[in-house]
Amino acid sequence: MYKIGVMGDTDTVLAFKALGIDTFPVKEDDDPDRILLDIVKKDYAVIFVTENIAERIGDTIKEFSAKPLPSIILIPNNQGSRGIGITSLKYSVEKAIGTDIIFRKEGETS
Repeated sequence: MYKIGVMGDTDTVLAFKALGIDTFPVKEDDDPDRILLDIVKKDYAVIFVTENIAERIGDTIKEFSAKPLPSIILIPNNQGSRGIGITSLKYSVEKAIGTDIIFRKEGETS
């Protein structure tokens, strides 16, 4: 059975632990690339990654973007959004259906 996990700074991932989601806190001196690869090996289908950590491991995340699993979803941390997650979601929607139906303003054509 596939699982859901979240990796990011400790303060942010603790909120997910209350929901029963497996958490993988990343400290400043940890290697987030290694942590993500370890999570992937454990059959996680959905991995939420905070945007601040995603900035450090962008190349590793890109390796999984063309694969069906895991789905890596970028989320803001407890300090707020950096806009990376929304940009990634917009790209995924455009890639999937060929147009931006979520963020396009009324009257715009794509």
